[in-house]
Amino acid sequence: MSTRPNPQQIADAVRAGMLERDRATRALGMQVTAIGPGTATVEMQVRDDMLNGFDICHGGFVTSLADSAFAFACNSYNELTLAASLAIDLLAPARSGDVLTARASEVALAGRIGVYDIEVSNQRGERVAVMRGRSYRKKGLPVVSLDARTP
Repeated sequence: MSTRPNPQQIADAVRAGMLERDRATRALGMQVTAIGPGTATVEMQVRDDMLNGFDICHGGFVTSLADSAFAFACNSYNELTLAASLAIDLLAPARSGDVLTARASEVALAGRIGVYDIEVSNQRGERVAVMRGRSYRKKGLPVVSLDARTP
């Protein structure tokens, strides 16, 4: 007799399935260190090839990190969900060797629309950026097959 997976098992299966296919997240060396229903934490170390002409991390890489955390959080329910919009404020520079952590949390979810806040901080706990994302859920389309991924 099979049991229905709980919300955490679903989120864990989504993390594994998304990481298998997410070449951008893997190429940037990101690691999903935590996931739960409506939440995700993703880390990335700033490499020299991520620095701009001022020797600080290019804002696009900080945005990509926040966007990946956003994607894992809003897909954690196993319904295909895409970014509809995002707005980011870059607050402080990140430098080579810094370990950045993006924490995404659900603010609201109503029907097909979700709102998520993402905070990016460095290894000293200093805020580097804050982002708000709005997601659009495509009802009825799973991210992963749960039969193959959950007990």
